[in-house]
Amino acid sequence: TPFFSRKGKTPRRPPPKKPPNSQKDPVGVYCRVRPLGAEDEECCIEVISSTTIQLHAPEGFKTNRNGEYKETQYSFKKVFGVSVAQMELFEYVAKPLVDDLIRGKNGLLFTYGVTGSGKTFTMTGSPGQGGLLPRSLNMIFNSIGPYQAERYVFKTDDKNGMEVQSEVDALLERQRRGNVTVPKTPSSRQKLDPEIADMIKPDEAYKADGVDEDNSYSIFVSYIEIYNNYIYDLLEETQEDAIKPKPPQSKILREDQNHNMYVAGCMEVEVKSAEEAFQVFWRGQKKRKVANTRLNRESSRSHSVFIIKMAQAPLDADGNNILQDKNQVSVSQLCLVDLAGSERTGRTGAEGTRIREAGNINQSLLNLRTCIEILRENQMCGTNRMVPYRDSKVTHLFKNYFDGEGKVRMVVCVNPKADDYEETLLVMRFAEMTQEVEVARPVDRPICGFTPGRRHRNQAFKEELSRRLEERGGPVDRDVPSVINYMVHSLPPLPSSELTDPHDDITLPRLIEALENRHRIRQKMIEDYNKAGVCSHFSPASMLQELDANLISKDNFIHEQNGKLAERDKIIQNNKAEMERLEKKNKMQEHKIDILQKTTKIYEDDKRSMQQELETREQRLHRELSEKRRMEQRLHGVVSDTQHKWEKECERRVNAMQLEMQNKLWVKDEKLKQLKAIVTESKTPGRPEPPPRQTDLPPRHLFLYGDVIKTRGGGQAVQFTDIETLKQELTTVPSRKRKSSEGTPASGDGTDGAWTDVETRCSMAMEMRAGSNMGPGYEHHGITKRRKP
Repeated sequence: TPFFSRKGKTPRRPPPKKPPNSQKDPVGVYCRVRPLGAEDEECCIEVISSTTIQLHAPEGFKTNRNGEYKETQYSFKKVFGVSVAQMELFEYVAKPLVDDLIRGKNGLLFTYGVTGSGKTFTMTGSPGQGGLLPRSLNMIFNSIGPYQAERYVFKTDDKNGMEVQSEVDALLERQRRGNVTVPKTPSSRQKLDPEIADMIKPDEAYKADGVDEDNSYSIFVSYIEIYNNYIYDLLEETQEDAIKPKPPQSKILREDQNHNMYVAGCMEVEVKSAEEAFQVFWRGQKKRKVANTRLNRESSRSHSVFIIKMAQAPLDADGNNILQDKNQVSVSQLCLVDLAGSERTGRTGAEGTRIREAGNINQSLLNLRTCIEILRENQMCGTNRMVPYRDSKVTHLFKNYFDGEGKVRMVVCVNPKADDYEETLLVMRFAEMTQEVEVARPVDRPICGFTPGRRHRNQAFKEELSRRLEERGGPVDRDVPSVINYMVHSLPPLPSSELTDPHDDITLPRLIEALENRHRIRQKMIEDYNKAGVCSHFSPASMLQELDANLISKDNFIHEQNGKLAERDKIIQNNKAEMERLEKKNKMQEHKIDILQKTTKIYEDDKRSMQQELETREQRLHRELSEKRRMEQRLHGVVSDTQHKWEKECERRVNAMQLEMQNKLWVKDEKLKQLKAIVTESKTPGRPEPPPRQTDLPPRHLFLYGDVIKTRGGGQAVQFTDIETLKQELTTVPSRKRKSSEGTPASGDGTDGAWTDVETRCSMAMEMRAGSNMGPGYEHHGITKRRKP
């Protein structure tokens, strides 16, 4: 194919050729059960054996449709109960990873569980009970302490690689940065930082076996957090602006030339002791995103990743300096991950920002479960589904470990209280699925071709050289390399040996001549040195006595000076002890101040939230008081309306009763008028009234008896039930009856027509409506009472 016919596409870099490795190890999953709190009564987890736990459904929790309680068992590589010490947990879980780190292999260890299950305590620990992280640092420096390289000999580049500098370049960089301290060794326990010294007891320190003494080591640490799916560097030094603080800048993930993922621009700090490493960790820990939730006062709202990177390179053939070959540098790292708690937002009492945080946390953990599920499916079913590592920063950063770049171990922390039962079930299922995933076993790093034991032989050579120089009276210097360098620099310099032409016949002869000259000078120096040493044994006695006197005086002077130095050293030691005591006290006070500041901040947040709640309740109380006032006014209006209504009703009833009484009086008046009319009609017009009798007769009396009945139209009617008439008749006056019609003349047969008596005429009922115009004094006619149907 012609060159110009090819497409201008950059070819993808082929992956590095790795030796085939068919051996695989399952992900090591461990379970740790924290003690039950004093306020919790019901326990839903029981440790059955050293590898099995059993979950009991709490009271009131139905696990199937029949309403029966279900007990489930889960198995792990090892189960740690509530009485297991931190040292035992480290020995089983993290110690093998530290051994692999020193042998040049990678490792990943992360804690997983619900908030409040003991993840941070397992990873970090507390004073007197150091966790996995400080114990790992302590074991690393206990193992490689004597074999550490000078600071800045190993230097990181910006592409996840490691370079080797010469001793001269490292010295210049130390002078430029103002740091020329000697690497600290953990030989003296009294000089350790109180924070880490209190966490790890001297009898609990571990040391790796089989450390390669012919290598030189250096440790770099970095500390990041993944918050809301953004990566932040917790060790990045930013200038704090109190007026307008700048938010931290997020970092991005990149892939190096070996297809390993790393955080671009992340700060890596070279440390020379466990104390220094833990101080770096503690500095980054203060910047972590924590929040006060209902489940935990200092709940981690982000995933924290503490990376321990070890660089090691072999010594040269002489065992004196590091081999200046970048390809011989081996880099291994151990990642300690403290995942954020997984739980439902309803239980944490989260609002606003906390809900978004919990959503992002749960989403990243869900993506981790998805990746594990697909890995297991690909391995068990032979499928080739793509694992979605890129959907989350957590899985994208650690994809190399699941692809066979190191061991993966997980510590599942659980809380046995009944409130966490549902979340604990999900954690158990995820752990059970994770330990079914197998990860390829990492291969051993290649061994360089140098003879082992070079460091030891070089050290023995230096000690022997120093001893012989001291015996022969030569220049005695404990720093033997300076003597050797002085001897080397006294020789003439070598000429330039650069060959620019294959036909160059001048450079090599000149170099051979210079080397022969240096060899002659060296032989002469050795002969002079030996001659001086031999002749000293054949000096005269006077010279020997003089020399002895001088030596005695010098010895006395040296002894006197040594006495003074001892006194000064004693004073210096006392001052150092006092300074160390004050420094320890100062650091403890700083630690307490940090704790108090955190507590104060938490209390201030609680105070602010309580003030807001108080204001909300006051507003609610004012609103209820105003509602109460409006209700009172409304009830007062209803009472007034009801009172006015009843007053009107009472007035209406009084008027009705008055009208009824008036009707009764009117009826009586009518009856009396009728009686009067009857009496008056009995007298015949034109007929002279009979002469009065001697005794006046009393008038006759009429007594009426009746009932008042309410009518259908709302009025009232009177019905007479009985009439009683008292009368007295004279013998001379005949009984008379009134005709029904007064204007009709008497018939010829002497009858007066249809006469009616008083009972017939009075058995009439008067009906009228209440409030009508009919009443006494109005013309009306009585009608017969009608009964209700």
